Amino acid sequence: MEILLGLLIIAVGSFGQSSSYVPINKVRQWSWESFWLVQGIFAWLVFPWLGALIALPEGNTLFELFAAGGAARAILFGALWGVGGLTFGLSMRYLGVALGQSLSLGTCSAFGTLLPALLGGSDLLHGDGLILLLGVCITLAGIAVIGYAGSLRSHNMSEEEKRAAIKDFALTKGLLVALLAGVMSACFALGLDAGTPIKEAVLDQGVNPLFAGLPVILLVTLGGFFTNAAYCIWQNVRNHTGKDYVSVSGSTLINNLLFCALAGVLWYSQFFGLEMGKSFLTDSPVLLAFSWSILMSLNVIFSNLWGILLKEWKGCGAKTTTTLTIGLFILIFSIFFPSLF
Repeated sequence: MEILLGLLIIAVGSFGQSSSYVPINKVRQWSWESFWLVQGIFAWLVFPWLGALIALPEGNTLFELFAAGGAARAILFGALWGVGGLTFGLSMRYLGVALGQSLSLGTCSAFGTLLPALLGGSDLLHGDGLILLLGVCITLAGIAVIGYAGSLRSHNMSEEEKRAAIKDFALTKGLLVALLAGVMSACFALGLDAGTPIKEAVLDQGVNPLFAGLPVILLVTLGGFFTNAAYCIWQNVRNHTGKDYVSVSGSTLINNLLFCALAGVLWYSQFFGLEMGKSFLTDSPVLLAFSWSILMSLNVIFSNLWGILLKEWKGCGAKTTTTLTIGLFILIFSIFFPSLF
């Protein structure tokens, strides 16, 4: 029962993340880089900081917690993840919510699950390590099928239809950006692993295990914020869009800030849910190690459901629809695969 509860909590957070790009369409009179920076303030600073405060033991400060070890490495991996987060947003821009997230998250799932295991000395050819490796392979198979469905969709659509569904659609550029985003985004998992001493220090002081990992999330997202902020400000200067922040006022400014905040809290909910959900998976070491891949699989599933609702798959033939459905079912199976052993 605890395992199911843990998976449910992760799923709720995943649904939030997969919904976080929907508010983009509600932001008015701002360029992409301006929106991305403002929502990043909420997603990578404000809400992670509030989350970290929940896990703060009485009589301690966050700086005292971070002195437990691993803080610098967590921030460094966060900065590398920031490159993935940045290009992840670009993959949505060029490929749409469904295909962009599918390819980025698939790559992220594999690297983010296997690299911590390898660095921790796990044997991926025997026992639990082999189950972990097979689970990742099943996940990648499902995402590959979904990627193929996206390719079929692209071939069956005219340029006008592509632009109507996704304004800046660019398949080749989008594929390269999505793969880079996936590899670099896996550094988030490495950052969480690097902050293990901090999480253990929180637990040693009697903090509820549900919230013990939240201070580490703040460190990783802090590193990612620096990377994204630098790029967005550079784009503001290059494209002369720095005036975006002061060119709107009144109801438009309030509208933009509210939807940026909504996007930020929805994005943050995936890792809030991941850390809470993992506390229910401690009796299953394989599921615990596979939790990152589970989150990515759920993100792909929910993002494709959003893609359907946003009519990104509108006009696709029966073959494309069937292929997409098969890919989604493979991903659903991958989530429960480790619990079969």
